[in-house]
Amino acid sequence: HECTSALDKIIKTGYKALQLEYFFTSGKTEVKAWTIQKGTKAPQAAGRIHTDFEKGFIMAEVFKVADLIELGDENAVKAAGKYRQQGRNYVVEDGDVVFFKFNAGAGLTAAKKK
Repeated sequence: HECTSALDKIIKTGYKALQLEYFFTSGKTEVKAWTIQKGTKAPQAAGRIHTDFEKGFIMAEVFKVADLIELGDENAVKAAGKYRQQGRNYVVEDGDVVFFKFNAGAGLTAAKKK
């Protein structure tokens, strides 16, 4: 147990020292954490997932993971008015849960499934 606590502290301290943050994406069956530099704007954060997401960025739908934990589900977060639509100048914040909307047309290829 002490080893886990130390590891947690080391990771958090390292991330802070390197100016790194997490944002999350979620689907019906999975949640993924993505690492970005502090100050990253939404299109560049989308590009961490796939370059087409950055090239065809339209907007980001965002809420805080802390609000999700507190309120229980995405519908409750929306009902509480804590679900926001953000444009390309939005700076993604540590602990954001983001759903990116992007245009796959205009010469861009569709995101490839793994």
